[in-house]
Amino acid sequence: SMRLRRVVHRLISMTSFDRNFNADHFALLALPRTQRMDRAALEACFRELQAQVHPDKYAHGSDGDKRQALQWATRVNEAYQTLKDPLRRARYLLQLLGYDPKVDSNTAMANDFLVVQMELREQVDMARDAGDEETLEAAHEQVSSEIDAQHRTLIALLDEQKDYVQATVVVRQLMFQEKLRFEIDEALEAVAQ
Repeated sequence: SMRLRRVVHRLISMTSFDRNFNADHFALLALPRTQRMDRAALEACFRELQAQVHPDKYAHGSDGDKRQALQWATRVNEAYQTLKDPLRRARYLLQLLGYDPKVDSNTAMANDFLVVQMELREQVDMARDAGDEETLEAAHEQVSSEIDAQHRTLIALLDEQKDYVQATVVVRQLMFQEKLRFEIDEALEAVAQ
């Protein structure tokens, strides 16, 4: 796309070490500070920047250049890993905006949400113990579809409604749901063996 070519051109026109090392992940990768992410633009910006700062490019340079290239490569990779994952991106964006989801300390969630999650977890435990692959598959399907809906909600809350407080609630719920999906995956693996 034309926008993508412009972004890549802008990236190429400034050498990587001219950038602000402490820029936020969005600025570093020349992307807008939004929850909705153009994956193709993210990939292109990452690859371009990675090529510029790759330590191999500086293999014959001074120790200082090599060290700087390694630090930049690490920094660029961290930015990419954060922005690539919708949940990590939302947490990061909220923190930039001054809204810490406090995922470790604030476990308060709506009662109806918790009840549904507990029932589902119980169902998963019973299905695992019974070796019931079908029930586990159905639970995986359900949780995945809830997670997808939550991601759409986050885009609306963060990019359109600017409701950062509610977005922190959704982030905490998503952490819970992704952990549950991981547990279902593990149960499915155990049952399949």
